[in-house]
Amino acid sequence: MPQTRAATSPKLCLEYFDGRHARAQRAEIWREGQELLLQPELGALQRHALRRVQWPERQRHGQRQVLLPDGGVLSCTEAADWDRWARAAGLRESMAVHWAQSWRLTLTAGLLLLVLVSLLWWQGLPLAARSLSEAVPARLEAQLGERTLDGLDGLLLTPSALPASQQAAIAADFAARLARARQRGEFWPEYQLLFRAASPSLGPNALALPGGQIVLTDALVQLLADQPDALAGVLAHELGHVRGRHGLRLTIQAGLASALGTLMLGDFSGVLASAPAVLRSQAYSRELELEADAAALQLLRGDGRDPRVMLVFFDRMERQKPEQRSSAWATAIASHPSDSLRRRFFGGE
Repeated sequence: MPQTRAATSPKLCLEYFDGRHARAQRAEIWREGQELLLQPELGALQRHALRRVQWPERQRHGQRQVLLPDGGVLSCTEAADWDRWARAAGLRESMAVHWAQSWRLTLTAGLLLLVLVSLLWWQGLPLAARSLSEAVPARLEAQLGERTLDGLDGLLLTPSALPASQQAAIAADFAARLARARQRGEFWPEYQLLFRAASPSLGPNALALPGGQIVLTDALVQLLADQPDALAGVLAHELGHVRGRHGLRLTIQAGLASALGTLMLGDFSGVLASAPAVLRSQAYSRELELEADAAALQLLRGDGRDPRVMLVFFDRMERQKPEQRSSAWATAIASHPSDSLRRRFFGGE
């Protein structure tokens, strides 16, 4: 309802539908104080409280229609006549209509909305995903990881070609490092180390899945065959993702983004059902990557190893084929091999 001020206005001739008959009749309206007075051509004078009248919003074209509390309708075909009468009657437009009629204000509102959505997207969604992930039971997180692995096997992953003895040696070495870390009082979650051969598009990589499964590709084992400390650092990085429940947070964040898109654009689709696609198409934020890097640094230093061994890994990944360097997998430390900040984090220049 427009805001009003006490006034007595001139009269306006228009058409009146009483809500009982199909035919319109001529009528006059005017304002007295906080009432709208209506004098139909046929019938008695009517008084309606201004606050109970539904007023039309101003537009550039089209007739104006007023809805009366008793179901009657006033119709003015000449928009300009109505607007002049409304101004003379002291009917002030609502703020929404005022903004809609000004391109400057509309542009300002659009920019403010863009800023708000950007803040929600970059700050609100990660915070909400983190809070929600803490409430998800470990059993459901493990089911999500299993579903993700099922989607990957046969698509991008195949059974490992590494000898069983080599797999066992790598698993035992990493388990021993974690056992010593736990003895030092460090918290490291339970995990399951899986070996897989990967498609060329994935290349040397390691993947942390929700629930604690870590996939180590044959190509990465071969790349770091002479650098067991670097390989352990990569695995610790992935276990850092598990410790922070980053894969779950990523999936929840994608779901929240989908819900936000639904509110704005429609076309909702289930995200949890497509978790494998989500995890391989999204990228961890720098914050989460550095959190996982801190886990690798913690394990290497605590084990008396030089963290700069990770620079060897970065250098070797730099020499890989371009399609392997640009792997889209979010969960791998190799997703960002050229990040100078991460090199400095491990002691590089």
